[in-house]
Amino acid sequence: MQERRKQARKYLMVYSRVFHRENGRILGYLADLSPTGAMIISDDAMPANATLPLSFDLPDPASFPISRLNLEARVAWCNLDIDPSFYNLGLEFSPLGDGEQAIVQGLIDAYEFRRSARHNQPTTNPFGE
Repeated sequence: MQERRKQARKYLMVYSRVFHRENGRILGYLADLSPTGAMIISDDAMPANATLPLSFDLPDPASFPISRLNLEARVAWCNLDIDPSFYNLGLEFSPLGDGEQAIVQGLIDAYEFRRSARHNQPTTNPFGE
């Protein structure tokens, strides 16, 4: 499958809850994030192109000017997760305002899972073998 994403996704160290803003139902947990979209892990499948009013719990509200981020998003795709009892939903955000962009970037900066080059190096055998 050809990669159509315009910006690299950033895997996060926290799984913030994502709600349907109008009915308060939990849709899933935030798995990765970019300035233009996200992937959530959900119990339920969603139809492609559905528009969703979303509300994201922010992991450390003291670090942000608000406790929840409210956005509109389009379901770009929906696939079974590696665990077939869950679904992965690819979301494309509607255009974000400056404040929303700053919060999304703040989430990425604070909670991106970074793999250190040091951890990817082969380990040496302490016994010299």
